Amino acid sequence: MSDRRATRLAALACGLLMSTAVSAATVVDVIKGASCGCCVAWIETLEEAGFSVTSEDVAQGALVQAKMDAGIPADLASCHTAKVDGYVIEGHVPAREIERLLDERPDAIGLAVPGMPLGSPGMEYGDEADAYDVLLVKADGTTEVYASYPAR
Repeated sequence: MSDRRATRLAALACGLLMSTAVSAATVVDVIKGASCGCCVAWIETLEEAGFSVTSEDVAQGALVQAKMDAGIPADLASCHTAKVDGYVIEGHVPAREIERLLDERPDAIGLAVPGMPLGSPGMEYGDEADAYDVLLVKADGTTEVYASYPAR
């Protein structure tokens, strides 16, 4: 193996390790309803990605109020809301998009996957998946597509 190739491989490995270290040191605080199994499944996907996750079960009214307080419009709501390093994560957002958000640090409220799309993290059911978008919720309340996931 050439020195140039070895250097590239070492840099790639270092970058991957640093990404994992950032996730492992990052705490995601989740609030959810007590009986929501898909919320628990989503939390497990974050833990598998290396995040440290805390969760609190709250009454539905408190959950709705927390979403409103965080600046999440009703049309973007899902079953759980999380906070991570100053951002709000609404719904079944994939861990890799949270990592990207934390790397890029845009001026935004956070990310949202409205509703509960089949095939999103925590909503897996066999090989089926709906197409869905991860939305960047900007500080002014507008959104833009941050990532798109195809139907399967």
